[in-house]
Amino acid sequence: MARSKIITTDDILLVLCNSIKSVLTKATDRPINYSSMVQKINKTCLKPDIGCFVLFDGGFSGLVIINFSAQQTVEVYTNYMTHMGIPANELAKSHTSDEVSDVMGELMNQLVGDFTNVVGHELHTSITQNQPKMLVINKQVNLSIDTNLDRPQARRVTFTTEKNNIFYLELAMDKTEFIKLPNFEERQAFDADSILEQEKHNQSPTTNSDNQEAMIDQDLLDELGI
Repeated sequence: MARSKIITTDDILLVLCNSIKSVLTKATDRPINYSSMVQKINKTCLKPDIGCFVLFDGGFSGLVIINFSAQQTVEVYTNYMTHMGIPANELAKSHTSDEVSDVMGELMNQLVGDFTNVVGHELHTSITQNQPKMLVINKQVNLSIDTNLDRPQARRVTFTTEKNNIFYLELAMDKTEFIKLPNFEERQAFDADSILEQEKHNQSPTTNSDNQEAMIDQDLLDELGI
């Protein structure tokens, strides 16, 4: 008899870590890495200098917090904006700027959105997220999920940027297990970039053919002196 595979809370945490690494690396065009050591914690909290949190609910509930230092915040913001083509002299210089908070909130929205998409694809369940909240703070603020959790678990993971600045991910959610049955069918992942690339490839032969016909017609007109 085939054995069922069990997916735990820590497996879900790994999905979140990979989403953060993938989204921020692509957005900033700079490497983002996370520690292979996960810390068990008793409570989640926002810490200086910028704290960002998102609640998600659905197949399971949870709270995602990312705590950024001032230096790391400016580094990620600057790399993201310059990668988008914005001149460096037009960028905000302080982590307390409203523009910096807006950009970091948008990045938070993207990475949690990637996480919910992967969870839906791999676990065949659905979770929804609220709008990320960014707070510039100078004191620690404890946060908890506004829902009843039977066996709450909390984890902290350390991330590093290209310049070795550190920020922290904290995840709180109910202890849960997904059991992958032997007849579990993998879904094909939706990749918009690959679809667009394939469509472009399919159109290219037609474009080349049109260009060749235009050249032949022009040669004929030249021979006729027209």
